[in-house]
Amino acid sequence: MKRILLYIALILTSITSYAQDDTPKQESGTVSGKVLNASTDKKLENVHIVNLSQVIGTITNDEGDFSIQAKVNDTLYFTYIGYKPLKVRVTNDWVKFGEVKIKMTELGIALEEVVVADVQLTGYLEIDAKRIPVYNNYRYSISGLDSGYEGGNKQPGAVNKVLGAIFNPADFLYNTFSKRSKELRKLRKMKKDDKIRNLLQTKFDRETLMALLQVDRLDIDEILRNCNYSVDFIKFANDLQILDAISECYEEYKVLDRK
Repeated sequence: MKRILLYIALILTSITSYAQDDTPKQESGTVSGKVLNASTDKKLENVHIVNLSQVIGTITNDEGDFSIQAKVNDTLYFTYIGYKPLKVRVTNDWVKFGEVKIKMTELGIALEEVVVADVQLTGYLEIDAKRIPVYNNYRYSISGLDSGYEGGNKQPGAVNKVLGAIFNPADFLYNTFSKRSKELRKLRKMKKDDKIRNLLQTKFDRETLMALLQVDRLDIDEILRNCNYSVDFIKFANDLQILDAISECYEEYKVLDRK
């Protein structure tokens, strides 16, 4: 009888082990692939890949190959100058079977009319120095805060505008920061990743920031306006400067919101 029970126990153990082995696993680790031109299969070098879920980045080598830390259901964001940005979800098959081919579509670039600046230079330093416009944007230091606010042109109402915005947070910032708190917390990770910082330093299109924060370009501009950054800064800053500005505004907002 004991021998029969032992056989039954062994059979049940084998069945359980087989069932466990057959169950799909939510694996994690590193995924790899190759990025190609969708129409020519040309290998694309220096494509930037950002894991939006874990906020880490990498770039492709001269053979178009990449490897990045990721787990199932993470979203990878691919950007390359002249190509349409691409989001790819990491699947069980990708993690299980290894390298995949990612094909990016080239954008049709229509050259816009070039607008020549209205400042006509003569070649004489003394004259040209007087003709070049100077944008006087000022940042104001607030006691108790580590950094200042940019209030635009220096004028009598600028300081009051800054103080009013800080101590009476706009409804837009409240709604945006409350709904996007999870995404905004990722800003700290982005600032620590050298690959992502190098990417953002060369970009001015806000695409990577929009993908991460799940907002559009107008929302980013509105956030910065409510944080009292000047029109010139919003228009001309690179994406890394915009990242730092939004992150700074969010951290200051959290301090004021707790109070």
